Amino acid sequence: MALGSPADSNAKAGMTAAPDRASKKIGASKAAASSPGAAGLWLESYRRWRLLPKDLAWSRLAYRLRRPLFSLPEAPWRDGGTPAASVALVPPDPWPGKAERGTAIVDDSFHFLGRSLHKPAPLWQPLGMEEAWLKRLHGFGWLRDLRAAGGDAPRRKARALVADWIAQNRQWSAVAWDPVVTAERLAHWFSQYEFFAASAEVTFRQTMLSSSRQQARYLAATLPAGLSGAKLITAAKGLCYAGLCLQDAAPWLDRGLEILLQALDRQLLPDGGQRERSPTLLLSVLRDCIDLRAALLAAGREVPDDLSLRIEGMVSLLRLMQHGDGGLALFNGSNEGEDLQIDMVLQRCGGKKVQLQSAPNTGFQRLQAGRSLVLVDSGQPPAPGYDHAAHAGTLSFEMSVGRERMIVNCGAQTGSNTWQVAQRTTAAHSTLVVDETNSAALFASGGFSRRPTNVTCRRDEDEGAIWLEAGHDGYRAPFGLLHRRRLYLAASGEDLRGEDCLTAAEKALPDLPFAIRFHLHPLVQAMAAQDGRSVVLRLAKGGGWRLRAGGATVGLEPSVYLGAPGQVRRSQQIVLSGTTGGGNEKSYTVKWALQRLGSGN
Repeated sequence: MALGSPADSNAKAGMTAAPDRASKKIGASKAAASSPGAAGLWLESYRRWRLLPKDLAWSRLAYRLRRPLFSLPEAPWRDGGTPAASVALVPPDPWPGKAERGTAIVDDSFHFLGRSLHKPAPLWQPLGMEEAWLKRLHGFGWLRDLRAAGGDAPRRKARALVADWIAQNRQWSAVAWDPVVTAERLAHWFSQYEFFAASAEVTFRQTMLSSSRQQARYLAATLPAGLSGAKLITAAKGLCYAGLCLQDAAPWLDRGLEILLQALDRQLLPDGGQRERSPTLLLSVLRDCIDLRAALLAAGREVPDDLSLRIEGMVSLLRLMQHGDGGLALFNGSNEGEDLQIDMVLQRCGGKKVQLQSAPNTGFQRLQAGRSLVLVDSGQPPAPGYDHAAHAGTLSFEMSVGRERMIVNCGAQTGSNTWQVAQRTTAAHSTLVVDETNSAALFASGGFSRRPTNVTCRRDEDEGAIWLEAGHDGYRAPFGLLHRRRLYLAASGEDLRGEDCLTAAEKALPDLPFAIRFHLHPLVQAMAAQDGRSVVLRLAKGGGWRLRAGGATVGLEPSVYLGAPGQVRRSQQIVLSGTTGGGNEKSYTVKWALQRLGSGN
């Protein structure tokens, strides 16, 4: 797979020494995004800031300008007040940890985001670790793993690590005191209180709760801190937990609920989707909301009606984004997730099991017939402020048969500097790429400098068969082209037919190369026919499919699968390649069919 461009609106889907040219293939070698340099990063940050809505832009600027004040010894949140000896509430926490990881932490081995570190030095700021890894360390979500390990040694280790964090992080630092990390740490300290703190000595409990009060006061003073999307929901939840769990802290609960409900109103759409258009982030928002609802109920507090209604809507949209194996579709920075935890989230939500087939506001379609399921990204990329982790994958699709994934997008490795640009490119998705150029131009640090402005979708159904016609203008600015994709899924589910058409918006077609990519799940075996017109696919459980095409050369290339959390796996991709031909033609069409072997088609 060709690698993705970091920045320019005319950037190609790869990089060499020049940031806009393509050369490497995912699967053959790893991608490394070229760095814009310090001046380039500053300019890029400024350009991203200019694209934000005014209120969000000024909120982010205000937070950045106040950061030098956070370390002052006279900062008001330094005063922890009279130390308490117990919490007012221990929020319910049914989420399972992993005992093997907890046992490793007892031995000073930490494993996050696919990377392990034994005896970090210094403990809270180990050298050479990525910021996302450090945030996991400071967020204390791994307390669940220690709880799962059970016994006295994990409990004592948890106390020792909490006490050491308090001693070593009294001074403000960007990672340890990041508002989202602070909120996560508070939520985990309170929800795991019975495990590691309830039976501890009074001095430990007083020290921990005094620190918690300081962190909560800091959080209340800084939010919304320029945050948006799922991060703002997590931060607001942490403040609500502080208001529920600390003595005499009701104003923090009121403030947290105010921020959270306003954020939900701004970012949740009528069909239940969320503006970041990421199944993983939607799951995060949903989980935070049901955690908070459970905490409110445990405290005997009234649950806002709007919160319960929002939860119901998110559940329906999340079900739309599930494959047959129970995991999530790989759109906009998502990975499969853990199906057990996804099922737990859905079970805790309660309510009716509504199965949406279309989410027109969020921009996703679910085509389901027989044992086949096709999920399509048919919406505009997220708006500025919600596009940090968004991918340039407009009109990409994924397909599973029963519980087996067959056609996929490459997915995403959270927090990975190695893959963060490559995984966001159009070439990392099962869709059409023109001249190795992304359909939405990427900033290297997240977000878009150019995106499709008009994305259309029409769906028709008749006697179990489904037709979908969608289009976007992401290639209009660089090439004067429009991309239209038509899909037809037969009622049997054994015949998926597609048509990808490039149309000149004004003049005749330019002569440009194109590639229509079908990334395959690592468990799918593929063999190309010698005639260059078809590929036979074999699923792990023995099912066979054939992809045939007209108007392009059919070939196989290496790819990579980033859809399993913490894993990078080799895979393959089918590539339909050709050129638009130029001349006086106004459009060029490639037709393809994916049919089950032995179906009689």
